[in-house]
Amino acid sequence: MRILLFAGIALAVLALLGLVHRWLWIRLVRDTTRPRGTARRIGTTLAFALPLLSLAALTAGRAGAPFRLQQSVAWPGYMWLAVLLYLSLAMLVAEPVRAFLLRREPGTAHAARGTAAPAPAASAPAPATSAVPATSAASATEPAPRAPATQVLAEAPEPTGTPGAATRRQFVARAVGGAAALAATATVAQGTYGVLRGPRVKRVQVPLAKLPRAAHGFRIAVVSDIHLGPVLGRAHTTRIVETINRTQPDLIAVVGDLVDGSVHDLGPAAEPLRRLSARHGAYFVTGNHEYFSGAQQWIDHVRELGLTPLENARRPLPYFDLAGVNDVAGETEGHGPDFTAALGDRDPSRAAVLMAHQPIVIHDAVRHGVDLQLSGHTHGGQLWPGSLLAELANPTVAGLERYGDTQLYVSRGAGAWGPPVRVGAPSDITVVELASYQA
Repeated sequence: MRILLFAGIALAVLALLGLVHRWLWIRLVRDTTRPRGTARRIGTTLAFALPLLSLAALTAGRAGAPFRLQQSVAWPGYMWLAVLLYLSLAMLVAEPVRAFLLRREPGTAHAARGTAAPAPAASAPAPATSAVPATSAASATEPAPRAPATQVLAEAPEPTGTPGAATRRQFVARAVGGAAALAATATVAQGTYGVLRGPRVKRVQVPLAKLPRAAHGFRIAVVSDIHLGPVLGRAHTTRIVETINRTQPDLIAVVGDLVDGSVHDLGPAAEPLRRLSARHGAYFVTGNHEYFSGAQQWIDHVRELGLTPLENARRPLPYFDLAGVNDVAGETEGHGPDFTAALGDRDPSRAAVLMAHQPIVIHDAVRHGVDLQLSGHTHGGQLWPGSLLAELANPTVAGLERYGDTQLYVSRGAGAWGPPVRVGAPSDITVVELASYQA
């Protein structure tokens, strides 16, 4: 039943994408180019090639394609998905503008209704004079001389569908389509620059009632959703590690979705994580994408890189307990979150900080007396208006919120999934500074 549901959703999405691409082809290719022209052929080719590249980018990794092939299709395929989103939104906004600019001119109203335009008034006949010979009366039966051709053309109404009208429609289509394409490209370019530049540091102070005075100001560097893969590689990891180390944290929490691929393909990209430095060490919990990539191999590998995986486990620190649970995606492999194993036998008088990839487990954290949960997963929506969809699936999309006696902090993440683009949801590394009420 689940397979049939997935297949039905996939077919519906493919049908929708097909309709959107056809609509964009009509507006941006057919309406702006001449039939059988070079520009028409190029635009039509791209209308087929770009969605196929996007489909290849989405499926190459799951299909086990060579990593080089994944990299070759990832950039154009994923980037087109981002451009497609904002190009479609821009063209939707432009549709009323296009309709307004193509409204009929007043002079064509009669032709539009199918009625003849009124004929020009005939000039009064010249009075007869005695200078006219009598014999000229006979010539009155002869046809009147023709008016000059230029006079006939000037008086005749312009028929509909003239080359001039077609040129005007083409000009409007090019102007509107060009403006929409420019807006979409600029939006995606700015969002790409934000990802490739690297995440910015965000600082948040979180007071905890059970935190002793000696722990006031304890700094936890929270980083999530790095998403190493065919697009974001070693240089991306290096920027993140350098940014974290500059904050001089007391502890580093990597809360899932580190990778999109195998250790064989992405081991070199993850190597800079070996340089992470914090007084109380660096810790890691799985995200849902680890279970798409082989979770156990990555758990073993990050341990080799110097990080401590918390698999439904707890580590007592001098001032509080640090716990971690597996991601809910691990339930399909029998390795889902186990709050009892991580928190069941701890001293409830001590503050507890929980690392959990998805915010949706906050209610389990509340039941087990967690003081602060650190999560990611949402990307803050990544591509506006994706934040609206993220709000439907997550209790908190980004930032700090309170649920009873438990506080939840959700990072927007340090990378990007799919298109290396963020719009309205800048990437971040958050330094959470714990505060004691006794300070």
